[in-house]
Amino acid sequence: MTESGVALRSGWGAVLVRGPDAWSFLQDLVSQDLDGIVDGAGAHSLLLSPQGKLVSDFRLLRSGEDAWLDAVDGPGLAAALARFKLRVDVEISDRSDDRAMASVRGEDAIAVLGIDVPTAQHSYVEVGTLRAVRADWPGIAGVDLLGPRDAVQVRLADLEADGVANLDDATFDRLRIDAGIPLQGADIDDRTIPQEAFLERDAVSFDKGCFLGQELVCRIDTRGRVTRYLRRVEIPGVVPGRGAELRNLDGKVMGTLTSVAPRPRGGAVALAMVRHDVQPPAELTLADGSERSVQVLEVPERV
Repeated sequence: MTESGVALRSGWGAVLVRGPDAWSFLQDLVSQDLDGIVDGAGAHSLLLSPQGKLVSDFRLLRSGEDAWLDAVDGPGLAAALARFKLRVDVEISDRSDDRAMASVRGEDAIAVLGIDVPTAQHSYVEVGTLRAVRADWPGIAGVDLLGPRDAVQVRLADLEADGVANLDDATFDRLRIDAGIPLQGADIDDRTIPQEAFLERDAVSFDKGCFLGQELVCRIDTRGRVTRYLRRVEIPGVVPGRGAELRNLDGKVMGTLTSVAPRPRGGAVALAMVRHDVQPPAELTLADGSERSVQVLEVPERV
């Protein structure tokens, strides 16, 4: 059983892409195939560098002829897209200052909203000025409420008045880590190749035409591998700090903790980038002075 509640995703960004060439512009750049996305639907996608490294991990929603993109760094995503705006009729605007997102997670996440939320992942229904987007994580039902900042705050207050728990940052982070969902800026960054964090499973189309960074991603998919992978780590005892190293019996560094959250009854759960030759389940030593044994596990497969 998981806790059910709602969390305001502070700092989350929003980017609006509109204009006659909006969808062809995005289709040429991003990793996901956008041709089949209809009004009211969406997709998980990536913007990569020409070298195949991560620029932005985002979700895209179609609203009529407009594309709404939400990501950790809205201004950064808007600026990155704008660099490719050449001879196309497209308007790219960072709307992070006036938009917000609240996330409902837990076994009764759908029921507490009292909204007929679509079952398809990334699909949404409009509720006033808000969009209620299906956002399940592995093992956890979820809905994200996106829209004008004031409207999100009002809806958040209504849910709390109805008895829906407010998930603090540590609790929400624990749910995210247990589900194996990497956070840009913590678990993944501009050094990340999509396959290292299994982002290719639902954010990359290998059937579409060319997209930015496609050469490396497809080469790895067909005849290569990466040198590290995102893993979940179970840690007993005192909660360690982010950045703590994981070592093998010979003292060799095998990985680094990237996100850490305490468990209610002690210990912690973490995400870590771990060398490819560590095959989960495996035991490594936490090099934080305690020299504790920790368990390295696979991350759950994304919905």
